Amino acid sequence: MGKEFLLDTNTLIYFLNGSFPEPAMDFLERILNEKGSVVSIITKIELLGWQTPNKAHISIVESLVKKSTIVPLNDLIAERAISIRRIRKVKLPDAVIAASAIFGDYTLISRNDKDFQGIPDLSYMNLFTDKLIS
Repeated sequence: MGKEFLLDTNTLIYFLNGSFPEPAMDFLERILNEKGSVVSIITKIELLGWQTPNKAHISIVESLVKKSTIVPLNDLIAERAISIRRIRKVKLPDAVIAASAIFGDYTLISRNDKDFQGIPDLSYMNLFTDKLIS
């Protein structure tokens, strides 16, 4: 499947809610089945603190996070997040997520185009708008 992906919090929430178009759901299912999920420590915190209206999602979210590869915050990621925030008006969590993707050479999958598009060295994909390669 090529390059690996780092999944943003909103990507996993849309996936759990079945909100993606069918090709995007299939694409994510392939990623999760073949490689598992890779997420930033920020996404772990956001998901486990998510106030889901569907209480059945809580155990699913906990299981998903437990099976995920978590990219921890380290000095290199922190420095990259700082440089991102110096050049772009990006919230701290988004800067850390972007820096984590850059650091791990992952393609970031998110729907936050305004926050992530145009960040230098960031490979970015929006499953609602980008054409998927099978």
